Amino acid sequence: MTREDYERYAAAFNARDYDAVFDFYTDTPKMAFFGITITTREQLRTFYSFLHSYVRETIAIEKFASSDELAAVEGLIRIECFRDLTREDLDANGMEQFFPIKAGEVQEMRQYIHYHLDHGKIASVGCALV
Repeated sequence: MTREDYERYAAAFNARDYDAVFDFYTDTPKMAFFGITITTREQLRTFYSFLHSYVRETIAIEKFASSDELAAVEGLIRIECFRDLTREDLDANGMEQFFPIKAGEVQEMRQYIHYHLDHGKIASVGCALV
């Protein structure tokens, strides 16, 4: 995966094009972050469709490095809430570990993301926030 590949991936994510996002993954990926595990195209669509019906989430790439087996990204994740996301909404969608956010609130967080690659496609994802 090159920097240009990842920029296309981030652009698809920022545009909410979940099919284009999933096309960067192997047929059986493992995305595990903040207690959520996603292994199928439909799980990815369900998770992000719900979340993005409350917030606009964007990735700004700051640093990128890759090899045949790993891509590492340091970036700024911006969350802009346009509709109250309540504790009840989160709990009802299996996101008990997430925090509520109110319309108008903006959060920015530094995120470190490791993508394990298989023949240039993402096989698994791990990330940490600062």
